[in-house]
Amino acid sequence: MERLKLITPTDKRWSELAHARWNSVAKPLGSLGVFEEMVEKIAAVQKTADVDISKRTVVVMCADNGVTAEGVTQTDSEVTAVCAEAIGNGTSNINVLANIYGADVIAVDIGIARNAASVADRKIMYGTDNIAKGPAMSREQAEKAIISGIDIVRELAENDTKLILTGEMGIGNTTTSAAVSSVLLGLSPETVTGRGAGLSDAGLLRKINAVKNAVRINRPDSNDAVDVISKVGGLDIGGMTGLFLGGAVYGIPVIIDGVISAAAAVLAYKLVPACIDYMLPSHVSDEPAGKLLLETLGLRAPVCAGLRLGEGTGGAMLLPLLDGAISVYNSSHRFDDIGIERYVEQN
Repeated sequence: MERLKLITPTDKRWSELAHARWNSVAKPLGSLGVFEEMVEKIAAVQKTADVDISKRTVVVMCADNGVTAEGVTQTDSEVTAVCAEAIGNGTSNINVLANIYGADVIAVDIGIARNAASVADRKIMYGTDNIAKGPAMSREQAEKAIISGIDIVRELAENDTKLILTGEMGIGNTTTSAAVSSVLLGLSPETVTGRGAGLSDAGLLRKINAVKNAVRINRPDSNDAVDVISKVGGLDIGGMTGLFLGGAVYGIPVIIDGVISAAAAVLAYKLVPACIDYMLPSHVSDEPAGKLLLETLGLRAPVCAGLRLGEGTGGAMLLPLLDGAISVYNSSHRFDDIGIERYVEQN
């Protein structure tokens, strides 16, 4: 965790240069909206106005959650390993999108309940304990999950990765993310807990009660992100928290996916607020806490389409939009070249 001291805010001079380049493109000022802001943000992270996201990697943190014992899911934990292996073998939903959008995919076993083939082994424990009965894991294990995420970013940086997308796979992780969100947002479990992969009314009630019990029994400290992860979180959430922090340590922008990823982003922000300069939102999750978590970070996601597939798929949907924006940003269609007077920014 010593590396967290290396995190500093980005140098906004680079975003100002990118802003000036946007204003030279022959179009109304700011007319690509949030995508202009994203390109400027990437410029500040990469310390150049010549932004480059050509080499991008989706990191899918895979882990099991003991809270499934409370009947909060439609499927059992075995599905986590099966889906993780599919991602590792390149046959899952995220792989289909990544192939189209030119991204690599890494499946990481950070806490699957059994050993899985074709995935990167970063296992900390064989699934968490049941948060409705006690802590998910020890504080030391939570820190190890965070460090694993940071280490993965270091390795990607050494491989010249320009952009990281966060993803997850873990049966029961919308329950752990609801518990984390309830604590971080100071809201009731009823407000932040959704149906996940499609629970019935009875299943949703069990899920809400599990979140209530987790918060009541474990009493996590909302000001201590590691405490929140260890008591009511998951290993996938801890690993993604590390990815966001690692992006800030090693200078790589990191895309927030859905509600579970957004919960991890808020946890990272709690640990080091400056890491928000390195985060890019992608979509507003269909889960109740999704929008609320992004609002806590002050981030505006460009895609609002009711997405809730997971695996980093929502983040991947952002890639063609970013590619399109950067194509315009690098366009030769500029005021000075075509003899049209520039627009002037108005106060």
